[in-house]
Amino acid sequence: MYKRGHNTWEYLQLRLAEKCWGGNMWSTIVSYVPERSIWIQALLVLLIPIGITLTMRWINASIKRGSFSRSKNSSISSRDISPAAAGLGTGTETGHYANIKLTGKYSTDLISVRESFGQNADVHIREFIIRGTNTRAAVMYTEGLVDLDLIDDHLITPLMLEGVPELKQEGFVHPDNAHLLASYLKDQLLPVSQIQETQSLQELALGVLLGKNALLVDGMPGAMLIGTSKGKSRGIDEPLSEGLLRGPRIGFTEELSDNTGILRRYGSDQSLFIQKYEVGSRIKKDLAIAYIQDIADPNLVAEVRKRIEEMDMDIMLESGYVEQLIEDSTLSPFQQILNTERPDRVIAALLEGRVAILLDGTPFVLVVPVTFSMLLQSPEDYYERWIPGTFLRMLRFMSAMLALLAPALYISFISFHPGLIPTKLVLTIIETRTGVPFPSIIEVLIMELSIEILREAGIRLPKPIGPAMGIVGGLIIGQAAVQAGIISQFLVIVVAVTAISSFTIPVYSAGLTLRILRFAAMFSAAVLGLYGVVMFFLLVCTHLARLSSFGVPYVSPAVPYHMSDWKDFVIRAPLNMMRRRPEMTNPVDQDRKK
Repeated sequence: MYKRGHNTWEYLQLRLAEKCWGGNMWSTIVSYVPERSIWIQALLVLLIPIGITLTMRWINASIKRGSFSRSKNSSISSRDISPAAAGLGTGTETGHYANIKLTGKYSTDLISVRESFGQNADVHIREFIIRGTNTRAAVMYTEGLVDLDLIDDHLITPLMLEGVPELKQEGFVHPDNAHLLASYLKDQLLPVSQIQETQSLQELALGVLLGKNALLVDGMPGAMLIGTSKGKSRGIDEPLSEGLLRGPRIGFTEELSDNTGILRRYGSDQSLFIQKYEVGSRIKKDLAIAYIQDIADPNLVAEVRKRIEEMDMDIMLESGYVEQLIEDSTLSPFQQILNTERPDRVIAALLEGRVAILLDGTPFVLVVPVTFSMLLQSPEDYYERWIPGTFLRMLRFMSAMLALLAPALYISFISFHPGLIPTKLVLTIIETRTGVPFPSIIEVLIMELSIEILREAGIRLPKPIGPAMGIVGGLIIGQAAVQAGIISQFLVIVVAVTAISSFTIPVYSAGLTLRILRFAAMFSAAVLGLYGVVMFFLLVCTHLARLSSFGVPYVSPAVPYHMSDWKDFVIRAPLNMMRRRPEMTNPVDQDRKK
């Protein structure tokens, strides 16, 4: 017992010893120790993120080593590709025509050319005699890839009807003067803008199959590849994937030349540079990168060129191939490259110091680098005044959070933390869930999967019935499920708000990412409740903080912090306040106004 004269510390020690040893000391200690299941959950929560991070880092490094260990130059000329890769005649799979040169003897060369084309019925050879010289010649072209008016008016007509004037005919009669005839045809007789001379049989055949016209003249050492391919293309229409109420009604097309022309028209600046490459190791396509030289960071431009040259693929069917081959992190669910059909958005990006990548055959242009905030921005934010533009942008950020976490929060509150819900709301939810035979996770999965199936079906169906099917199908299935007692009415509201929120994301690929991560958040909530949702969100934030796009942090300007860039982040400041270009892109010229 406590006696007078003892200090306070001795009194506390005596009381503790009396309580522990007088009673059951071990029972007291054990009562404060968490249960075994809590220790297991804590250990899993600690180890799972670490294991996921290390595994993804190892796999990503392995993919990068395997992807770029091949040929580091995809800009291969046509002479480096075997004829079999271009679909030439039989016997070419061993590179039989790779080293064959044209001899200048018309009959011999024409036979070799016919053999190289094999059974290609769409390749045509038109033979004739050049007027005034009695020299035999042939024009070769592929049907559907050339402009027949160009062949008739600028090749056959000058050679067959006009020919060589009488004053110059004597100089071309001798076979040794065939090179003079070739120079005369190229410099004075043929009114065409693009002429390329070649002595390679393989290069001639590939040029014809890729849409060029070939001219073979008796005695001339080699052949001429004339013009470029000209196929049918659609007109310039409004982009389907990025609709605006206010803004230009023009979008890119599948023709690379049309797209570069649109960029030139929108960005009439001498510093706008467009450089072209040939990509695809088997079937070659044209690719172009566009940037403004006195704005874009030279290191960024060099990095883009390096990654494009390292691509190794049979064919680049769409810009999505390019996007996946040059992105920083292959295993990340978040896209690190922006794709858009809008020329105004591309020009705005170029003026911020970014680089655009255009591929022939697709209207989608890639923009690098990209940040997460760019995926939630719309060109219409800048066309409206700054107050409505800021409101709409903040609305999208909030919608993105709802699209990602709303079903997971519903599961965690209903299954684990009903005490956090207001009493009246709990009573309402309990009443709506009366008779539902499934737990909340199964209930949410049924509705979310149904919505995703309806959305995908609406996209794939023909346009006249696709939207109607999606809306009517959602209403019918939701109402029928509620009446059957499979799901609750409150869940229908949650799923509907979630689906509508995902529609507000301007970039379809970004909305698709949030839709996929939503299921991961739901399973985290089903296992650990609200604690699992918080851990999932922290894991996503950690991944975003580590992610980058061509050297630019993905969550810029939040991390790292750039005060000046916050004027165009969540809040869209008035245009007269945004006097400097974003610091994150490290532009050469940082001043927007001069």
